[in-house]
Amino acid sequence: MKTNLLKFLKTFLLTLLISCLFIVIAIFSYIKLYNPLDKLVYNENEPDSYYTSDLDGDPSTDTPLEKAVKNSKRINVLVVGLEHVRTDTIMLASFDRETKEGNIISIPRDTFIDREGYTTMGAKRINAIYQDEDIEGLINVVEKMFQIHIHKYVTVDYKAVVAGVDALGGVEVDIPIRMKYTDPYDDPPLIIDFQPGKKLLNGEDALRYLRFRKNDDGTGYPRGDIGRIATQQDFVKQAIKKMLSFKLANLIRDVYPYVKTNFSLAELMALAVDSVGFNTNKLSAEVLPGDGKTVNGASMYFPDYEKAMEYTYRLYDLVE
Repeated sequence: MKTNLLKFLKTFLLTLLISCLFIVIAIFSYIKLYNPLDKLVYNENEPDSYYTSDLDGDPSTDTPLEKAVKNSKRINVLVVGLEHVRTDTIMLASFDRETKEGNIISIPRDTFIDREGYTTMGAKRINAIYQDEDIEGLINVVEKMFQIHIHKYVTVDYKAVVAGVDALGGVEVDIPIRMKYTDPYDDPPLIIDFQPGKKLLNGEDALRYLRFRKNDDGTGYPRGDIGRIATQQDFVKQAIKKMLSFKLANLIRDVYPYVKTNFSLAELMALAVDSVGFNTNKLSAEVLPGDGKTVNGASMYFPDYEKAMEYTYRLYDLVE
C-alpha cells in the first residue's frame, strides 16, 4: 500500500481517539452494558492520576501559567495517526472536565523542528521524530512547543477508517471542492471522484475523501495543507456529532484493535463520568499558527511559537 494511502486517514482514527476523550461517556455505557460496574474495582475518591501535573516545587514561585495548570481540571492528550514509524496526523486534544469544553489544535506534518544533530530538512519535520524517539520523544517536542503538560497519548491505525465509518452507518460531510484524482499505480488503483456538496460517506468513501490532496490537473484546496486540515477537523466534528447519538458497542469492538493508548480502563471510566454534558458546540478546532515555505525543494511549515503560547494561555483562561 503506497505511502499516500495512509495520509490523512488517521484523521478518522483521531475521531475515534478523540471520541475516547470527548465521548467516552458512550464507552462508559458500553462498559455498563457488558461489564457491570459492580464487577469492577473503581474508587471514586482515588485521585485521577492523569490530571496531576509535573509542576512541583515551591508554590510561591509559580508563574501564573503554572498556577493555572495546577488548579485546572484539564486533560491534554496527544492524538497521532501512524504510517509505520512516521506520524502523518498529529493533534493536541484538550478537555476541561469542569466546563465540558473540548479543544483540538492540529500540527501540520511538515512542521519544522530544529533537531540538534540532524541536517536534512526531512529529518527536521515533526513527523520524523516518532521514528527516532518513539511517542515519548514526540510528546516532549509538543510539550515544549506549547509549554503544556501532555497527560496521555493515543495512536491509531488507518484500518479503523472503513470499520469505524461503516459501524456508524456513514458520516455526512459537506465536500468543499471538486475532487477528481486517479492513481493507476496504487493497489488497487485509486479513483477519487466527488462533486461539491453534502454526501453521506461510507467507509471506503471516507478513506478516499481523507486521502485527497490534489486533482489530476494540479488544483486542490485553496489553502493547501491548511485546507486539508480544515477538512480533517470538520470530518472529526461530524463523526463525533453522530457518535454522541450512537450506540457504540459495535464501533468500539470493530475499532479497538487498531487503537493504542496509555489510558487505563479506570481512567476512561472517570473521564466518561466527567464528559457528561459535552457536545460538539463546546468543541473548537484550530491549526498551529505558522507559515509554509519551500526550503531546498522541501515543503516546510514554520510554527509561530509566540502564538502557540497564546493558545496555551487561552486554554487556561489567562491573558498573556
